[in-house]
Amino acid sequence: MSLKKCCNILTFLFIATLFITCFKEKPADMKSMKTTKNTPVLNGIDSLKIVADQKVRQYIWPKKVIWTSENTNKAKLENPDYLINTTEQQVTLEQVNCCILTNNGSSPGILLDFGKELQGGIQLLVGRMKKQTPATFRIRFGESASEAMSDIGQEKNATNDHAVRDMTVQAPWMGTVEIGNTGFRFVRIDLLDKNRSVPLIGVRAIFSYRDIEYKGSFQCNDERLNKIWETGAYTVHLCMQDYLWDGIKRDRLVWIGDMHPETMTILSVFGAHNIVPKSLDLVKHKTPLPKWMNGISSYSMWWLLIHHDWYMYSGDITYLKENREYISNLLTHLTTFIDENGKEKLNGFRFLDWPTRAEPAAVHAGLQALMTMTFKAGATIASVLDQSELEVKCENAVKKLEQYTPVPGNSKQAAALLALSGIDDAQSLNQQVMSQNGVKGLSTFYGYYVLQARALAGDYQGCLDDIRTYWGGMLDMGATTFWEDFDLDWTKNALPLDELPKAGKNDIHGDFGNYCYKGFRHSLCHGWASGPTAWLSQHVLGVKPVEPGFKAVKIEPHLGDLEWAEGSFPTPFGEIHVRHTKKADGSVKSEIETPKGVRIVK
Repeated sequence: MSLKKCCNILTFLFIATLFITCFKEKPADMKSMKTTKNTPVLNGIDSLKIVADQKVRQYIWPKKVIWTSENTNKAKLENPDYLINTTEQQVTLEQVNCCILTNNGSSPGILLDFGKELQGGIQLLVGRMKKQTPATFRIRFGESASEAMSDIGQEKNATNDHAVRDMTVQAPWMGTVEIGNTGFRFVRIDLLDKNRSVPLIGVRAIFSYRDIEYKGSFQCNDERLNKIWETGAYTVHLCMQDYLWDGIKRDRLVWIGDMHPETMTILSVFGAHNIVPKSLDLVKHKTPLPKWMNGISSYSMWWLLIHHDWYMYSGDITYLKENREYISNLLTHLTTFIDENGKEKLNGFRFLDWPTRAEPAAVHAGLQALMTMTFKAGATIASVLDQSELEVKCENAVKKLEQYTPVPGNSKQAAALLALSGIDDAQSLNQQVMSQNGVKGLSTFYGYYVLQARALAGDYQGCLDDIRTYWGGMLDMGATTFWEDFDLDWTKNALPLDELPKAGKNDIHGDFGNYCYKGFRHSLCHGWASGPTAWLSQHVLGVKPVEPGFKAVKIEPHLGDLEWAEGSFPTPFGEIHVRHTKKADGSVKSEIETPKGVRIVK
């Protein structure tokens, strides 16, 4: 054999080995599986790792049986608890005391609770049946127990929008089948085949998520706040799928406005993850000017604001330069939507969030403020990119917009943006609008900006109280992720997510919701609702970049009624670690550890 031919063979073998090592899905038990700090491992049995895309498939067993059909001569379900206690991972010839569904004219069914919201599907393990033909099941996924028990349509508006959650499937004789790709916690399984008994060896959730480290952390003496921080982080983590989705059941889309609070949470928990620019670029490429992103003028402005914040936290000037032309053209386009009196006159779908949809005056005030914020950010970006003409254009737009001050009415959302833009006084707006009537009028999306504006007004205690009440109210209803929207009034006389409806009680999922999210269409895992996670890291831990990429950082904690708080914050140089303790005189002692390259400024 020639030397050249031998070298070619060795090269081929090396490449083949490398390919198999990187891309082969390999089973692993929990001890050998890589579990980075705070990764959401949920008592699974094993996992499959796809190294190239940071994706993990983890198997999760049900935590409890919520409901079973009544045993009759026509429908029978035996040994349902076997599905909770089993650790079977493989169908075998031997099957003892497994769960058996028998259909003698009517379908037996079972409702399982996997304990926590998940993204993915389920695996059915079916044993030996008399007939060797596949068995037919109806599978229904739900973010609540009641949703998993529902039929498509009807008065509570169950849907298969964006991700199919109600389907008929076939499972093989002595085999397994994988079903579904949606957001869920509960699964109902019904045997449809008549005159048949089917042994279920196991039902496992297939949990799909990115294997990324929780570099940021938060702990304080209030466990409710700790749980809220963790829940917000987990909500966004589930939404970090192919792109940065706003919801894992509905909608599984990249909505740019929704991305801003999600991005701030990602920067506070995971650092500068590339899913953010990847998602920004996707929508940019789908939105040639003069179109608005997602058809919404405010969302094109949020795209610019995300670029500004991304640069401040990551220091990635290369990415900013890659978008120079689009940024410049979009800012120039936006200048054409200011009238001679300094009022915004944006066209397209005029939208802030759903609760303000029916308040045109509030939407106008919010858009006026959002334009001002956008041009201020645009001036900074233009300066960084050495575009002096664009910088002047942005500064002139700000001066023009500031000539006119709209009235927010009773809208906390509009008041928050007016405060953050500098158009109106934060303390006055907080006193007159944002602090009024407790959490009434908040939304899970714009709640983040209300918190930011109240912090600007110095009302940190009011923010902590609202976080405990509003986001904590979802936890009280059994939430393991935060919702598309929420009204504290919904909780009155309502049952939590893991209980089925009862006479005289409200269904927290099916009986409420507005606009596009009525009833079961309402998403119970929406990344835009994660704002308190970013807020607690920014304001209680007090960590904020002063120079791009955290070359300089200001650490200014605000503990309110807390005795202590500690945690970490990711930067391009590594994590900043802080611990703040309130002393007897009310002052705060801070212990701070910063990585090399980060300078603390007063």
